[in-house]
Amino acid sequence: MQLLLIHSDYIEFEARRPTPVAEEIEDSEKSGRLEEALCAFIAVEKWDEDDIPAVIAEGADQISSVAEQVHAERIMLYPYAHLSSDLSSPDTAIKIMHGLEEALQRFEVARAPFGWYKAFKLSCKGHPLSELSRSIKLGEGEVVSEALKAEEKAVSHWRVMTPGGKMVTPKNFDFSGYENLEKFVNYEITKSRAVDAMPPHVELMRRLELVDYEPGSDSGNMRYYPKGRLIKALLEDYVLDRASVMGAMEVETPVMYDMNHPTLKKYLDRFPARQYSIEAEKRSFFLRFAACFGQFLMSHDMTLSYRSLPLKMIEMTRYSFRREQRGELVGLRRLRTFTMPDMHTFCGNMDSAIEEFRNQYQASISVLEEVGLDLDDYEVAIRFTRDFYDENREFIEDLVDIVKKPVLIEMWDDRFFYFVLKFEFNFVDALDKASALSTVQIDVENAERYDITYTDADGAHRKPIILHCSPSGAIERLMYALLEKASMVSARGLLPMLPTWLAPTQVRIVPVAERHLARAEEVVEDLGVRADIDDRDETVGRKIRDAGREWIPYVVVVGDEELESGNLAVTIRAESAPKKPHRVKMTVEELKEKVGQETTGKPWRRLPLPVMLSKRPRFV
Repeated sequence: MQLLLIHSDYIEFEARRPTPVAEEIEDSEKSGRLEEALCAFIAVEKWDEDDIPAVIAEGADQISSVAEQVHAERIMLYPYAHLSSDLSSPDTAIKIMHGLEEALQRFEVARAPFGWYKAFKLSCKGHPLSELSRSIKLGEGEVVSEALKAEEKAVSHWRVMTPGGKMVTPKNFDFSGYENLEKFVNYEITKSRAVDAMPPHVELMRRLELVDYEPGSDSGNMRYYPKGRLIKALLEDYVLDRASVMGAMEVETPVMYDMNHPTLKKYLDRFPARQYSIEAEKRSFFLRFAACFGQFLMSHDMTLSYRSLPLKMIEMTRYSFRREQRGELVGLRRLRTFTMPDMHTFCGNMDSAIEEFRNQYQASISVLEEVGLDLDDYEVAIRFTRDFYDENREFIEDLVDIVKKPVLIEMWDDRFFYFVLKFEFNFVDALDKASALSTVQIDVENAERYDITYTDADGAHRKPIILHCSPSGAIERLMYALLEKASMVSARGLLPMLPTWLAPTQVRIVPVAERHLARAEEVVEDLGVRADIDDRDETVGRKIRDAGREWIPYVVVVGDEELESGNLAVTIRAESAPKKPHRVKMTVEELKEKVGQETTGKPWRRLPLPVMLSKRPRFV
């Protein structure tokens, strides 16, 4: 689809004579006029036929985005074949024009008829955004069409598998005691992805001054304030360190690739509606939605021996890009730009791949636990082809036994993805929406596609089996899950908090009066952790309440008694309840040791803001 978008003082048209492909219209539809309107001149192209709903969704998203930018409340949809030489069939064009009209109903929409010779008058406003063009190319003909047809024909067989290997249909499973699994199963089967309410983590990410929406960017792109950037960086450091322990080598690859590269084009055809596209120097590029492309191209050029296998590479993709549907974008749950730890493991055969899969499954459980998400906090989905299950039934049952709880099974009669097996750990939030965190997939297709080979012990060249692994899922989604969990904890009457190693401020010092400030500074220096001082001209009670609203793990009051004794009056949040703070006397060394016990083995960064609260800006 080609779009020419003109912000106008007015646009008016008159349909004068039908062509052989003209749509039938009433006399009242043969003319129209809109004042202060965005006029969208549209040419529907032949590759738009591959996925009409996706083209309508993307076209509506592009048009509405520009309308919002120029503050237009009215939109004129105007079929204009002259924008392309590769036009679709008239039937497709009419379907898409009608679909756009329906999708843009939150605006005042008018549509000029398709297939008529028309006269029109247009007054362009002439400001910098008044003339824009957009090119939407989600398909490329037969390859995409066949991939989509195969996906449409695929039938998912849904089951619940319990420890011990018993499988039943969801309607025959007793979900008593497994209410969260029931929510997840319903979410997956109904595929209701759109969000019609604001999840709790959005209010928290803003109130805690972590993350916020960025109105100057595309939807689904966020701004990170110092405290949010610290948490994100610590999570990134932790996951990379765990991957290193697993034997992965860190690499870095480009964020932009040639859309017409023959190998990448075939891979893109499997995901026809996800990429951002860029035109530069008469070439078309796309922004990556994973690190697969770069690591596979790198592997193609490497010399690999069986002695190096299994070989692991990881990249912390800052960033990956996906054009997710606008109605699904909300807070940190689903973004168009995100940070994904993307690890690939090259295995010599399927037996090795299965063993690595098991190891990475268990490692992912450990990663989430250390971040603050236990097995009770997420649900497990295992997806596979029927052939793989028939050949590896005991292995699948072992995966369920490891988590010791029922899991959702999705089985396909035929393989239409590049993988034969995958798992995901899915967090279910307060709105009953599920989001995938950790995942591993066994890929049997891309070694062939990218011509990746290794030399075996006999000197023969063989294709490896590839595992795709994200030990944690997207970093932003980890933050989302932690905030949503904290909200659920609060709803149960407990105090929400982050793990101490992730808390932007680990210790807050509250001097009772100005004469206690020097001692507070000494304590900060001696502790050597992320500690700050509330030196504002506020009451002690107000300062303690504010520390509670920030979820500070340890709050230390320094007054005359503390000056005299040398001890500290410490409130420990993890051992407190609402309106029942747990206060103890501790020395500086005892507090330092306690914080150290909770942060040992985890990455550390300095306080992201000035030590004195009086010197800090407000971000929200």
